[in-house]
Amino acid sequence: MSVTPTDFFDPTARNSRARQAVAVELMRELSRYSDPGELSRVFARRMNQLYPTSRQITLSRRGLSLPEVRVTRFSGWHNPPDPFRESEKLPVVRGGVFAEWLADDQPRVLDRLDLDPADPAAEYLAGQQSVLCIPVFDAGQPTTAVVLTREAPDAFPREQVPELVWLTNLFGRATQSLLLSSRLQEAYDAAEYELRTIAEFQQNLLPDDVPQVPGLDVGVHYRTAQRAGGDYYDFFPMDDGKLGVLVADVSGHGTPAAVLMAVTHSMTHARPDAPHRPGEFLSFLNHQLAKRYTVATGHFVTATYAVFDPKRGTVTFASAGHAAPRGRVNGAEKFEGLEQVRRLPLGVTHRTVGAYPEQTLRLKAGDAVALFTDGITESLNGRGEPFGEDRLDAVLSRPFTCSACAVSEVVAELERFTDAARPADDRTLVLVSRTECGGEKWRAKAATCAAPAVPCEGVAG
Repeated sequence: MSVTPTDFFDPTARNSRARQAVAVELMRELSRYSDPGELSRVFARRMNQLYPTSRQITLSRRGLSLPEVRVTRFSGWHNPPDPFRESEKLPVVRGGVFAEWLADDQPRVLDRLDLDPADPAAEYLAGQQSVLCIPVFDAGQPTTAVVLTREAPDAFPREQVPELVWLTNLFGRATQSLLLSSRLQEAYDAAEYELRTIAEFQQNLLPDDVPQVPGLDVGVHYRTAQRAGGDYYDFFPMDDGKLGVLVADVSGHGTPAAVLMAVTHSMTHARPDAPHRPGEFLSFLNHQLAKRYTVATGHFVTATYAVFDPKRGTVTFASAGHAAPRGRVNGAEKFEGLEQVRRLPLGVTHRTVGAYPEQTLRLKAGDAVALFTDGITESLNGRGEPFGEDRLDAVLSRPFTCSACAVSEVVAELERFTDAARPADDRTLVLVSRTECGGEKWRAKAATCAAPAVPCEGVAG
């Protein structure tokens, strides 16, 4: 039901029941708005119905030093700028009664205004006799003020002033909170757009396809905890039939990690020749990162780089502070950790240049090696237990027809273990298997797999 209020400055014109109805209607209407500018316009209009005045003026000292005062609202303007988004279009006056009133921390009631025609406020107060100035506080200081005027003298009863001080300041706090919420949402939307863009760029840095190398079968899983992440994997097919596989994990999460991931990608592709030697390749990356990017910021990158040689039946790898590869090598039946000499992560110090030792292991047909980040093994279930290396080994040790199938089994087991919870860290898993090479036996096995490997030619398993 619509209520048409009369003058609340006239204490005889309203009983308490009618005042309550008007207050409830006002609060209901204000609750429908989320834009601070629209909310302020509705509040000013409705308050002028409750407390009719000739003019309403809002003053602000935000971003200014007295005696400068910005006029943010004036009821005499026909097309006013938005004070929240177009403050540069609002007039600034210097000195006069506006500066005097805004400097005071007490409400001010003037029954007969006597104003110097040269006062900067004259154009706003011309023809007015009664003035009520209400300070609005922020951080304990009167940063804004609401000025109400009437043409008749003695028009503002002082017993109404405390109620208006309460109401105006509470509305000021609500508007400020709504403004901050609006700006926070705008900042969030901008950050979300940037993260989506960064994630798209990052995705474009990853390999487009799983490499098809004769004698090897490759499966990959990659998932970031946020839109953009710090995990990185890459492949380096070589002319002599070898395949280099890099798996890296940048310290931290989100955008900073994604930026360093992109830098690392740039470094890995900075050399014209293929990285045949894992230890030398990690030394090169360490020197570039430490020299240019990471030492000053405290960031670092853990990494394992492995070179698979299907013709010789070997894998050679080196590690920089990264989780040890898991493998079924030299004809073993189960996966286990592959021993390695640990060294500092990439980018901690350039003094580790040349100090990444290599290890070479024998790969028979059916053997496989898994490179991964700790987002896989450190994923937690509801009881706070990590997935762990033993579970990873157990899943990978099951019979599988292709590397992609085995990786899918790991992901499915991980989802069951964590109850499909969103990962707290990026997850990367690359599994490389050595296939039977040549003959009908390989072709029969490859035909059963959705993503078969490419056979090598004429090389014994």
